[in-house]
Amino acid sequence: MPDVSSAFEYWPAPPPWGWSVDDLDHLPCEGPNGEPDFFRHVELIDGALVFMAPQQRFHQRLIQEFTKRLDDQAPGYLAAVHRMDVKLGPRTRPCPDLMVIDAEAAADNARTFYESREVHLVVEIVSPESVERDRKLKPLRYAEAGIPHFWRVEESDGRPVVYVYERDPATGVYTPTGIHHGHLAVQVPFPFEVDLDQLVK
Repeated sequence: MPDVSSAFEYWPAPPPWGWSVDDLDHLPCEGPNGEPDFFRHVELIDGALVFMAPQQRFHQRLIQEFTKRLDDQAPGYLAAVHRMDVKLGPRTRPCPDLMVIDAEAAADNARTFYESREVHLVVEIVSPESVERDRKLKPLRYAEAGIPHFWRVEESDGRPVVYVYERDPATGVYTPTGIHHGHLAVQVPFPFEVDLDQLVK
């Protein structure tokens, strides 16, 4: 079991050696100064801890409704999960809003993260504080890890807009395949269709 206590000597800066993905499973419940639930919503990006802001209701509703509909329409070998970590490397372990993963992996209730090879789709719902990460940094890292599909969801006049990307195996980067307003219909990673405006009503 990693001993993370020595890292707090450098708080709030990360320790010189950086945080590792295994450290997240051993962070204490309280913060360095006794703050309750301090590490409850934290991601690891390039060896640095990133604290997530409280969710807006729009964000929460989209996570719930997208997860339900993806799970309902997914083939039996896949399952949709939300707010679970994915390990992209020894120093990067983000917590996407939702993912479609191997059903076998989803059935393991002891898991705290999934390996990138188990992930077929990542969906990030952009919030005001996460724009740069969700538009630029995270898609780059997901593509580098080989995750084949990425969707970014943004708000426009109170309605969701979905930007769909597929990883080009020749370049290893995501290529945009569509921008969807009002209605989303795709064939990969499996046939899926949803009325986007109904997700927030």
